[in-house]
Amino acid sequence: MAGLKDDIVSKITAHGKLYEVGGCVRDSLFGRSVEEKDRDYLVTGIPIDDLVRILKQYGRVDLVGKSFGVIKFTGHSNGNGPSATVDIALPRREFSTGVQHRDFEVDFDHTMPVEEDLRRRDFTMNAIARDLESGELVDPLSGREDVENRRLRMISAENFKEDPLRVLRGVQFAARFELEIEPGTLRAMKESAPLIETVTPERINEELNKLLTRAAKPSQGFRLMREIGLLQYIMPELENTIGVDQPGGYHAHDVFEHLLRTVDAVSPNLRLRWAALLHDITKPAAKRVLEEGGATFYGHESSGARLSRKILRRLRYSNNFIDEVGTLVERHMYTTPPTDKGLRRLIRKTGVDLIFDLLDLRRADVVWQGMGNTTEDVDELESRIREELDRKPPFSVSDLDIDGAVIMREFDIPQSPLIGDILDYLLEMVLDDPGKNKREILIEAVKGYLQSEETQ
Repeated sequence: MAGLKDDIVSKITAHGKLYEVGGCVRDSLFGRSVEEKDRDYLVTGIPIDDLVRILKQYGRVDLVGKSFGVIKFTGHSNGNGPSATVDIALPRREFSTGVQHRDFEVDFDHTMPVEEDLRRRDFTMNAIARDLESGELVDPLSGREDVENRRLRMISAENFKEDPLRVLRGVQFAARFELEIEPGTLRAMKESAPLIETVTPERINEELNKLLTRAAKPSQGFRLMREIGLLQYIMPELENTIGVDQPGGYHAHDVFEHLLRTVDAVSPNLRLRWAALLHDITKPAAKRVLEEGGATFYGHESSGARLSRKILRRLRYSNNFIDEVGTLVERHMYTTPPTDKGLRRLIRKTGVDLIFDLLDLRRADVVWQGMGNTTEDVDELESRIREELDRKPPFSVSDLDIDGAVIMREFDIPQSPLIGDILDYLLEMVLDDPGKNKREILIEAVKGYLQSEETQ
């Protein structure tokens, strides 16, 4: 079994008890692999200062969590790269305090039985420990039975009120592990759903990331959010797409259903799944019913990009991530360029790092229009893009055969916005004809550009 080395386990169990706890035990019972960095440990019977002294013999100890009874431990390297950092905790009681449930009051005690620590957790499947000395499970709440029956069951309804994020955690667990929520648990989650407004966006962000990247079908989670009442608080813009039909013979589903099927169809890449979830998010506002039948959604890709950025800012994603998702949403209605010149411009505007995500988004979008459409044209475009990339044409000013420093030196121009304008001009020129990306040709082009500026 991967995890702490045998000598560490032996040293700790000579003085107390050592358990694996939480998600690593749960995942193993579901038959899923567990990486060393994802293992969490619990030690009973050893005061925290004594535990620190033991662990220091085997690696680095970080005490940032000491006030919570948590130690971050990194074992000495075995020569195959750095060891993972794992959490080793003492048994504790905890409950959230303050606005937005940012802070937790913690009472840890090395004499506390492991069973008491397990009872503070959210769901029974997370309240199982494995004794690392005997290999036996400690399962005071029958969590293993719930795992075997693929059932999500709460430990206490009060847990949701103490930390409402647990409602969203329950949703992502149900989707990730394809679980049925026990009726009493479902009722309690519905009752506590409005309290999600008291939780910080950063914590909500983390659970959405797990749903979007670890669930084979994130749609199950978003359907549950709607059923429980979470969606209206977390993403009202998505709830607004429910029941918005798309007449005209191009779509078989309403906007909400189309978005959910599309997000399931793309690979579990976070930015791609967000783009799939949001690519038609403004269709309700953009919808215009035609007198002759059908409807149009003109401009929904541009307005959708703007709204996508607003949603992701609200959820505290990074600026770079927001820009990437916004680009994918804005360009998802791209027109296939007939010429190599147009192809290079599509790659340039989208970005080399994003272009294949854009193609995957288009495939899922087309397939889940639900009308039997195929994507051979996307496959053909992908082949053309790969051939073009293999030729290594310039796609950014950094690919030019001269840079700003050369231009300033050759033409005695000080640092100014003019340098950026010149580089952009050169890039547009070589996008049209990559063969012109040669120093002497670019220098001549700069001369021509400066002369034209002088005559204006």
